[in-house]
Parts: sequence; C-alpha cells; structure tokens
Amino acid sequence: MIPAFFYFILRIPDHAEHSFQPNVTVPIICQSTGEVRHAQVFVAVLGASNYTYAEATESQSLPDWLQSHVRAFEFFGGTPEMLIPDNLRSGVSRACRYDPELNPSYQQLAEHYQVAVMPARPYKPKDKAKAEVGVQVVERWILARLRHHSFFSLAELNQCIRALLDELNQKPFKQLPGNRKEAFEKLDQPALKSLPCTPYRYVAIKQVKVNIDYHIQYEHHHYSVPHQYVGEKLELHAGERLIQLYYRQQLVASHPRKRYPGITTDANHMPKRHQKHQQWTPGRLKQWASAIGADTLQWVSERMEEKAHPEQAYRLCLGLLSLSRQYPAQRLNASCKLANQESLVKLRQIKSILASNRDQLPEQGDSNSCLPQDHENIRGPHTFH
Repeated sequence: MIPAFFYFILRIPDHAEHSFQPNVTVPIICQSTGEVRHAQVFVAVLGASNYTYAEATESQSLPDWLQSHVRAFEFFGGTPEMLIPDNLRSGVSRACRYDPELNPSYQQLAEHYQVAVMPARPYKPKDKAKAEVGVQVVERWILARLRHHSFFSLAELNQCIRALLDELNQKPFKQLPGNRKEAFEKLDQPALKSLPCTPYRYVAIKQVKVNIDYHIQYEHHHYSVPHQYVGEKLELHAGERLIQLYYRQQLVASHPRKRYPGITTDANHMPKRHQKHQQWTPGRLKQWASAIGADTLQWVSERMEEKAHPEQAYRLCLGLLSLSRQYPAQRLNASCKLANQESLVKLRQIKSILASNRDQLPEQGDSNSCLPQDHENIRGPHTFH
C-alpha cells in the first residue's frame, strides 16, 4: 500500500519566495456597499494521484487556514501520514530546515488528526512541487474560467469552484490512462487514515500572565484562576464556547467564553477573605443596615446607588458593618444621620464622628432652645447711650 502524502498551499499574492504568480485572488463584491474584497485560494494535492482540492477563503488568518485543512480532509474522506505545507506564517511560527516551529494551534490540529507536519523549506519549490503544479492547474482550469464572473459571496464562489473541481479531477491525463479521481481511488484512498469522530474546532492558544487580582484578560474580558497562580504564566486555550487555562499542561480553570467586556469570577478561585465578601448581597446589606436604623439604611442605600454596580460599594458598606462591632447601634445610626445631613460619603468621616463623639452632642435645634432669654450679663441697647 502506498503511503498517502498531502501537499497543500495557501495562495499568497506578491510573495516571490513561494514561487507564486501574482493576481490570483478572486474579487467578491458586497451588494449593499459595492466594496470589493479579495478571497484567497487554498489548494491541496494528494501525492500519488494528484487528486486536488481547492476552495476560496476570506483571509490568510490562522482560523481560515486551519478550517481549510478540516474541509480538505473531509473532501478526501481521510487523513494522510504527512502534511507538507508552505511556510505560511499562520501555520509555521519559525521556519527552519531541520527543526521548524509550528503555531500551537496548527500543532493541535496535527495531533487531532494524527498527522506529521514537515513544512517545505524556504526558497525550495521542489519540496512542494506537487502543490506548485496543483496551484497552476487550479489557476488555469478553474480560476481562469471564472475571471469574467461577478461573485457576491464566498459561498457562491466556492459553489462554482467545487463544480469545476469535480470536472478537473475527472479530466483524463494526457500521457497516462485514467484521471485524478480514478488514480485517487486506486492509490491514495486505500492509504488514508479514517477521520476522527469529531472534526477539529479552532482553538486560539496564547501565553498569559495572571494579574495580582487572580484574573487574566482575553479580548477585553477578565477570567479568574485559582489565586495561588498569581504572577504565573499560563497557556490559554480560547475555543468557540470555552476558555481553558493550563499550568504546565494541567487544566487549572475553565469558563464559558464571553464576547463582551466584563469579569467572570469563580468564587472557588478567591482567597478565603475574599470569599467572605462574596457572601454579601445588596439585599442582605440593606437588611443589616435596616436593623441598625433608618439613617444607616439611607446612607448604605445611597452609596450603592452612586456606583455603576452595587458590588463596588460592598467594601465601603462592609467597613461600616465592622464599626457595629465597636460601637452600639444607636451611636452608629446617629453618626449616619449626621453624615446624611452633611452629605458625607467617606467611611473615614463616619469614623471621625464616632471618635470625636459628635454623634452624642445635642442637636443644634435643641441647644438653641435651652439658651436663656433673660440674664444679668445680657445688656440691651440702652446700656450704650
């Protein structure tokens, strides 16, 4: 049985080191704006039969590059022993003749399908001769026939490519009997390995450092990790629905992926002292304040309303709660009454009232009423005439 090899390449215009001819992108027109974007063309060729797969993709980005692999494997109905890609930066992080470094996501795809990856050497077109010829064939027999067509979506373009692709693979060889499809069924197909039960799904992989607040940031959203990893570097895997964080290849945190700014915190990741704060809710804080007195409830409610999120006022309110262990409820409520009257919003101002015993002084209205109206030291206007 002949081992199956898989040569493929992603068309990149104006990159001479890949021995490509320029101007092979396909324009796609936006019907609403008339804007033109240029689709790239991905070409895959099996080694023994020259059986060819081609499709248009939105870009040369890593997600597009990897998903084109997935669709090519599905088109062939199996996976080969080895992949020989070009040194596209999306897939190969560092080109090297002896020890190339693959992008982590690309490596993950290779492991998922159990295939080896051996990138072609830079400036060595013979390393990927099958792909080079395959690209030329796709240009001449497919893209050239579509050059006068106007396409308004990627799906429409790929539908036309697939129809011509089937025609190309059934086109008779010039010097050999049969065609690509027949050669594929005899030579390559028996050697392909079965596809895994589930297709590969793109996962972005990057290194992240845990902040002092035991959270990491990915695409403007913060995710918690166990607090003991503060300052450590973790490997983040961002899938379509899940964020996973690994420390030395061990999963330490997992969260549903959020696509908007915000914070996702697992209470189990918090230090013990922070977990105690988590037990308090706005309703519970107001219930405690109401038990102290109406003025305390007013002060706590106003502080919560001032913040965009009630949680931002927790620390302030919990600081007030700690004062209830030092002072009687009557004094604490009286100090909150003074704070409400004087629009005092800082906890230290309430502490100052309590420390100076201002809460125990008679109210201003009461002190005025106690002043005598007639006294021997009080002199009238006649004294000065």
